[in-house]
Amino acid sequence: MAHEILIVDDEPDIRTLIEGILSDEGYETRQAHNSDSAIAAFRQRRPSLVILDIWLQNSRLDGLGILEALHVEEPQVPVIMISGHGTIETAVQAIQQGAYDFIEKPFKSDRLLLIVSRALEAAKLRRENSELRLRAGPETDLLGGSAPVGQLRGAIEKVAPTGSRVLITGPAGAGKEVAARMIHARSRRADGPFLVLNCATLNPARFEEELFGIEAGADASAQPRRAGVLERAHGGTLLLDEIADMPLETQGKIVRALQEQGFERIGGGTRVKVDVRVLSTTNRDLQAEIAAGRFREDLYYRLAVVPLRVPALRERREDVPLLARHFIGRSTETTGMARRELSEDALAAMQAYDWPGNVRELRNLIDWLLIMAPGEAREPIRPDMLPPQVGAAAPAVLKLDRSSEIMTLPLREARELFERQYLEAQLLRFGGNISRTANFVGMERSALHRKLKFLGVHAEDRASPAGTVGNA
Repeated sequence: MAHEILIVDDEPDIRTLIEGILSDEGYETRQAHNSDSAIAAFRQRRPSLVILDIWLQNSRLDGLGILEALHVEEPQVPVIMISGHGTIETAVQAIQQGAYDFIEKPFKSDRLLLIVSRALEAAKLRRENSELRLRAGPETDLLGGSAPVGQLRGAIEKVAPTGSRVLITGPAGAGKEVAARMIHARSRRADGPFLVLNCATLNPARFEEELFGIEAGADASAQPRRAGVLERAHGGTLLLDEIADMPLETQGKIVRALQEQGFERIGGGTRVKVDVRVLSTTNRDLQAEIAAGRFREDLYYRLAVVPLRVPALRERREDVPLLARHFIGRSTETTGMARRELSEDALAAMQAYDWPGNVRELRNLIDWLLIMAPGEAREPIRPDMLPPQVGAAAPAVLKLDRSSEIMTLPLREARELFERQYLEAQLLRFGGNISRTANFVGMERSALHRKLKFLGVHAEDRASPAGTVGNA
């Protein structure tokens, strides 16, 4: 996605010269010749950067006045000041008022391009740091080697570069936002902003303010213009998280905004044009919501150009060990707690659990274990240290009280009981995948089939659940 730069200078030749230099490097440009046209262009669509002359003839405000006005409205947009009559005092004043840098005319094209590049990179870093502070290190990749995750990852790789809108469905805590961040990171908009609007937590009365922003009042200092997420996401991606919770009235307005790629701020009359890729997530059945009259069908079809589904953690149990070890590593790095390992028995017990809270519940469990599990750091975490609701799902072969039953049986029956429970536990942890189970237990696939049949263990040889990727 090309950066758009607003050039403000009263001399047409200078504007044309700068436009030519920037266009040759792949930048998009717009021009303004005085304060009114500059502020109007800025408000119509937020640029990535502004190149602003200090001295402007026939202009209500000079460059420093324009800089102050732009900084009040959107301080994150970098501004490079230029002047043919500059002094050290003027340059210092411009920097103090928020300009990124000052260039004196005449300037070399290489120097201009270098400063533009640095200013855009600095703005990107500020945006990323701000997002990191708000979201404490977001995940940007789906972890796991299971077939469902592999299919989803492959679908993301295909759709990310296209620019199509994507509707991501799946249960709460499964990783829908992670999938959205992957799409953005692998798109042509990766250098642009990624903004999230959580429809489930936002007060319904504030939806339109957050989406479209508010126009400045008569006294701009008392009520400055505030950009909404659609405007701030220009050139990047906007994620509408849990879209089913958006009020019906707002749904109608977002349909129009998506159709026209533009909108009016609340209290304003100027049409704001934006270029934003919209992704959305939901844990509800939107077709049922449409039938119940709670969701607009036209909005559904605008959002679900490409529908993807994130599988529940119970559909990819074999990923639990990898995810658990990843969360242990991340928690020890961020909190300074001592690292502990999970025993294979504990991992098997965790793989048997259904995880109603999905990956989010697993991450919280790891934090709890690192804090609350008894024993020293060098001791592995055992099944009996797991919370009751997780330990209760453990396969019978992992429960110590089964030993008393085995001791009452003849050797052959005891061996069959152990083998049955052992193989049931291994099938459970590998999601019923016979090939992976056979590889882990060290048997030929056909031999495992025969053993399971002999022991009366029912197993469906499946690689992955159906419907992981496709229509919601």
